[in-house]
This record gives sequence, C-alpha cells and structure tokens, in this order.
Amino acid sequence: MDWDRLRIFHIVAEAGSFTTAAKKLHVSQSAASRQVRALEESLNVVLFNRHARGLVLTQEGEQLFRTAREVMQKLETAEQSLLEAKGAPRGTLVVTTMISFGAVWLTPHLTEFVRRYPEIDLQLNLADEDLDLAKRDADVAIRFHAPHQADLIQRPFAKINHHIYASTDYLKRKGVPKTPEDLDHHDIITYGPTPPEAIKDINWTLTLGAHGRQRRPVLQVNNTYAVLQAIEAGIGMAAIPDYLVSHRKGLVRLLPDIDGPAFETYFVYPQELRGSKRVGLFRDFIFEQVRKAGNIM
Repeated sequence: MDWDRLRIFHIVAEAGSFTTAAKKLHVSQSAASRQVRALEESLNVVLFNRHARGLVLTQEGEQLFRTAREVMQKLETAEQSLLEAKGAPRGTLVVTTMISFGAVWLTPHLTEFVRRYPEIDLQLNLADEDLDLAKRDADVAIRFHAPHQADLIQRPFAKINHHIYASTDYLKRKGVPKTPEDLDHHDIITYGPTPPEAIKDINWTLTLGAHGRQRRPVLQVNNTYAVLQAIEAGIGMAAIPDYLVSHRKGLVRLLPDIDGPAFETYFVYPQELRGSKRVGLFRDFIFEQVRKAGNIM
C-alpha cells in the first residue's frame, strides 16, 4: 500500500471534501482526487461515495480510515517523543474538560505553566460532553466521572463540593432561609432540563426539606456557569460548585451547615501517552495547583 496515498486519503476523509483537503495538502483538487482514485484501484474497492454535498465513506472506506487514523496517531506520538527526548518539552498538548470548570478554574491556573514551558503548544478544548481520548480528540481530560474506557489511565484529581448560594440583592428581596423547609418560599434555579449522567443528584435543592415532594424550579439552565450568572442577576438561589464562587463578591452561602453531594473528578489520558514528558509536566503542575487551592474546590 502506498503510504503517501494513504496519508492523502486520511486527510480527505477527515476533511470530507477534496477541496478542503487539497488546501491542507497544498496541492490541486484534481491531484488529491487522482491519488485517492489510484488507492481505490490498487485495493479494488470504492472508498468514498461522491455526493454534491461532499464525500461519504463507504464501509470499506470506514475500515481503512480507522486503521489510517491509528497509524497517523502512533506516528505523531512517536514524533513528539523523539522531539521531547532531544531536550526541552515541546509539541501540542490538547486538554479538555467541562466548560464551566475550564473557563472559571482551569484557565486562570495555567499562567505559570505557559510561562514555564513556552515550547509546549497548549490548547484547551472545552465541552460538556466527553471527547474521545482513544481517537485523540484530546490528549488529557479532567472529567467529572470515572472514565468508562478500560484502556485509559486515570487518577483522582479533586473533589468538587456543592453548596447553596444567592446574591445579596435576592436575599434583600426574598429573605434568608433558616431551614431546608424555608426553601418552599424561594425561587430555585437548577441544572436542566436533563441533569448530566455523571451527576444525577445535582438538583438536590428541589427535594431538600421537601418531605417527599419536589419543588418546581423558577429557571433551568444546561450550563453551570450560566447558573452562576442567573444567581448573580438575582433570579433565584442555586446549588453550585464552590470553585465557581471562590473570588465572587455579592454572593452568600446559605444553610451553611448543609453540604450538597461532592463529586470526584479524574485526570485521564491514553496509555500510549504514559511516557509523554508534556503530559507528565502538565499532570504534576495541575495537581500542584489543586493542592494550593485547598478547600475552595
């Protein structure tokens, strides 16, 4: 099998069109198309169904693409390892985690890392859904649940604590609840309409002190940072992670003797990156930041 043709096929399959792939390859569209057609002829299979809206992999094309992607990822990993072995850590490191945690806690804690390791091209890919580390959508993940894939390395990272918060303006208008039963008379904001699978009891304020009933929320928001914004706007009160409010003014913790559920987070990366200097440096650095953060998580 011609490796150059396989490389071009891989890029075309990722791009979904010859035009986009040709730009990445710095060749003409017809040249890219000819190389893929030659690969199809050498294998005696059709790899793409051509449509007006783009290219769709056939079953044979899907099979070859999976293999090509694995090969390219292993080559990239080997290249990065060779570069790291020569001296200072360098190369791309893609880190993913939930949007709110990445935006509010993780990003501000990366200042010293990017100064300390200027040759590492650090990228944050924030998403509330899990990116596939096995497919190398990212190199490292900080997840709010234990990973399901057995071939991933995982370490407990930090415990996230939840408490009830409200703005001072809201409390002036509605009063301060003294008991869980007092929540019946307050406006409650929740995560929703569908709670995340890993944190099923995130909306515990709806049942706290309700004696078997479930309160009706005044607002449901499907992003934790947006819940914080709603609290600050005075719409109501909500249970949110403590890391969101560590440096916020004008927010009051309510029912301070009552703790919400605590959720374990995990630092996760693929087996093939076990020896990566970039991953090791980032792991050690970010665990150091958690230790410094203490109980604000």
